[in-house]
Amino acid sequence: MPASRSRTTEWRRSLEQLRAREGAIEIAVAHDHPGGDEAILGAADLVWRVRVLDLTEKEVSVDLPFALGRAIELPVGTELVAAIAIGQNRWMFRSKVKGAWTPRAPFPRSHRGVCLTLPDHVERCLRRSTRVEVAQMNTPAVEMWPLLEPRSAMPAERASELAFRASQSGGTTAPIGEELMPTVGPRFCASLVNLGGGGLGVLVESGDSAVLSRQRLFWIRFTLGGITPVPICATARVVHTHMDSSHRTYAGISFDFDFNPAHQRVVAEQIVQAIARLTGAQKRAA
Repeated sequence: MPASRSRTTEWRRSLEQLRAREGAIEIAVAHDHPGGDEAILGAADLVWRVRVLDLTEKEVSVDLPFALGRAIELPVGTELVAAIAIGQNRWMFRSKVKGAWTPRAPFPRSHRGVCLTLPDHVERCLRRSTRVEVAQMNTPAVEMWPLLEPRSAMPAERASELAFRASQSGGTTAPIGEELMPTVGPRFCASLVNLGGGGLGVLVESGDSAVLSRQRLFWIRFTLGGITPVPICATARVVHTHMDSSHRTYAGISFDFDFNPAHQRVVAEQIVQAIARLTGAQKRAA
């Protein structure tokens, strides 16, 4: 069998296996269209892991992505970068949103999904490769600090909200001063691997991962580039960890709004607005 055909058969088989065991693929809104402004072209990607619901010869249906209870609406025709990742195998491809998925048993009628086109060509690459021929994902860096006093995060969260509201109304947004930083330990950086309905997955280099076994609560901050002029910041709790073959640690983290429930709405709005800017830029470039 020719090598190209073998690779195609392999990724199709892997996708079928994911559907059978309710596994997930990764998707991100593409933003490399010619004519986009610098903020759009230079934006980092928010990657969602979405469960595979159905599979046909030409389409794959997946869960509609959510962020903290808010649906991430993906208009018909939205171009996506997608990836199938199983172990060390990874296939990346371009896809488009075809429309809403119609639920069928065993899913309830209220279940929300979206149908995506299957590609004619995929690119096999190393796990977590950042650039390939047909697609790319540029994941943002996440700043993390061990949070020593959870209540101390409230002034910073309030300042973040005020800065975000000012940016929405076209006002000037000044960076949040260090005097408003919570009571924290030493800073380190991680890579934002994927976003889920209530949290995120980050990849921590081996030299920084020891703190994850001593501390569960963190203050985190990240930006997607110019499309999020105000950094997204929040308290987050490490839920689970595992080490990969390169001795980096993957950490599943849930947002924690126990001391300031109102901040959940702010973080959700920041994420929804960022994705809306990307899909809007695609529509204008079409």
